[in-house]
Amino acid sequence: MLPDAIKARIRDAYQTLIDQRDLKPRWGQRQMIAEVANALGDPDLPQPIAVVEAGTGTGKTIAYTVAALPVASARDKTLVIATATVALQEQLIYRDLPDILNHSGLDFKVSLAKGRGRYVCLQKIDNHLAGAVVPALIPLYPDEVADLAIEDATPVMESMVEAMAGNSWDGDLDRWPGAIEDSIRRIVTTDAVQCSGRRCGFVQQCPFFKAREGLQEADVVVANHNLVLADLKFGGGVILPPPEDCIFIFDEGHQLAGKCLDQFTLLSRSPSTRQALRETAQWLTAQHEPLSEFIGQVGLLDELQSVLADLMQLNDDVSVWGETFLEQHADQSDEYRFPQGIVPDALREHAVGLVNVWRRQLDLAQRVEVSLDNRREEAEVQLRDTVDAWLGTVQAMVARAEGQLELWHSYKDAELPDLDEPWARWLKAASRNGDGVVFMASPVLARDLLHEHLWSRAAGVVMTSATLSALGSFDRLRSMTGLPDDALYKRVESPFDAQQGVFAIPQLTSDPSDSDIHTEEIIALLPDLISSDAGVLMLFSSRRQMEAVVTGVSGTLDHEVLVQDSLSKSRLLERHRENIDEGRRSLIMGLASFAEGIDLPGTYCDHVVIAKLPFSVPDNPREAAHAELLEALGRNAFMEISVPDAALRLVQASGRLLRTEEDHGRITLLDRRLLTRRYGRAILDSLPRYRFELPPTG
Repeated sequence: MLPDAIKARIRDAYQTLIDQRDLKPRWGQRQMIAEVANALGDPDLPQPIAVVEAGTGTGKTIAYTVAALPVASARDKTLVIATATVALQEQLIYRDLPDILNHSGLDFKVSLAKGRGRYVCLQKIDNHLAGAVVPALIPLYPDEVADLAIEDATPVMESMVEAMAGNSWDGDLDRWPGAIEDSIRRIVTTDAVQCSGRRCGFVQQCPFFKAREGLQEADVVVANHNLVLADLKFGGGVILPPPEDCIFIFDEGHQLAGKCLDQFTLLSRSPSTRQALRETAQWLTAQHEPLSEFIGQVGLLDELQSVLADLMQLNDDVSVWGETFLEQHADQSDEYRFPQGIVPDALREHAVGLVNVWRRQLDLAQRVEVSLDNRREEAEVQLRDTVDAWLGTVQAMVARAEGQLELWHSYKDAELPDLDEPWARWLKAASRNGDGVVFMASPVLARDLLHEHLWSRAAGVVMTSATLSALGSFDRLRSMTGLPDDALYKRVESPFDAQQGVFAIPQLTSDPSDSDIHTEEIIALLPDLISSDAGVLMLFSSRRQMEAVVTGVSGTLDHEVLVQDSLSKSRLLERHRENIDEGRRSLIMGLASFAEGIDLPGTYCDHVVIAKLPFSVPDNPREAAHAELLEALGRNAFMEISVPDAALRLVQASGRLLRTEEDHGRITLLDRRLLTRRYGRAILDSLPRYRFELPPTG
């Protein structure tokens, strides 16, 4: 049970916030506060987990902050709020949390957590402005570094130094007043591998370490899913506090499993590996004499040079094998997934050789790293920068070898299918001209990863989103994330009246399985379908179909047609709002990314048109491998994966309509399969209680 003192603090904070903001208490919001507080505050649950699906308009941010913060404070834990999108992260930092701080009576410090790549590296800027007098660092992924003359970046770096010296800028690249080209951004930033950490002469002024110190003092840390997962991947406590000292809130939690798999995906890109090995060998040749003299181990460097040469040959050999294999087996996407994750014997033989030699390279590089680290303090002061540059490059060698070893170990052992811990393995062309190959491997499911790194370690977790359940249950979410059965699962209905929305399926003659005929029918129907609507959002599952409809309706609509990617997303939405504000009709045509996170209240969106049921195309190797796994186990992948996922996406897309209590309008699905297929009734039943206008099915 929740202790009375914490319960009283939560109740007082919520009532104070409601009174000072003159807000109307929402039943769903109060329900969510109670569920989150009771789960996190129960002293009998050492690692409580609450899963709360809260419909649009619930006021999730207020609910989880007011409920979780007093609990975190009482338990001396840091509250980490992680989002999936930058937009929500900025909303939390600049609007929602300051509002709660100012009106709830709760006293807390907030900090924003970002990785090193979002801050300038003063050491690198100093090196560049000094003419790069120290040995250059070898980038971890050299093919991602654009060719840019140092003199082209010099004016920007000088401006940055001047701004920091004048205390008008803190080194946060997101706060830099002008645009920063990606090529310059790569020059002025570092990563965890090449950062010399507390050894750096600029550590006292380092923007990243200053920000990190702020995290230690914060009661609430706002991060994103990727940063939290990256921190957990490296053991926790690298950037954020250790997970045992954190209560995590995962807003937009339906994306957590996918983000987790992205973090743990392994890859080896043959062109960049080739370039990195070549540049490392050149660097080692150039630094051989002073480096060997400093560490006193000439033989060690000679052996390392020999191993680098062997790796270049092995990398070229496996790249040629991959290019040939793709020519013979790949489809039009220049990608091939190995069925059941089993790779051919020839590729496994390549992997065995690569594992052996990369392991040797890792051992040698680690020995050089230890020697440099041990002798750094003995170096004369004027040599410290040089030693740190050597260390940065050697650490990059170590990190690259560790990544390569993980990937090739996965391929070496891929002789038999593993139904307990399945992996997807695939390769794809590294470039359009067919030069090089990317070898990739990923766990199929995030459940074991999340259990190991999060569920079993965190002081508490809340996962929330407007769409966590599918077909009325949390089974699909549990299968993807490995959430324990004894976690709290709760659905909180939206306070908005679904009856203010009409869900309609017109009388259609075509079936989406015949894409061309279906597209022609959409083109014919659309002008009359939206003729009385001011703001329309039309969502497609296929870019090809979207482009065909755009062409087909050209000149037949009273609306300005705004197509995804014709403008930046923010500018496209801004243009749409401008049209409506100035009395013009406006139609947005977009793909899946416009089906969630888009907020167009009132007349900005009085009609959502969905071209067809949002079944995912089985072209994602992980999803295809998951379906294959279920079929191997004698289960129905379509009913277990495709239908629940389509139902969830349909709810997300439909949710673009009712964004406030006053909103009303129509949702039109141009797909009769919801009425004619056996899975249709289950999907219909999972939708909010709209007013349905459905044609007869007889």
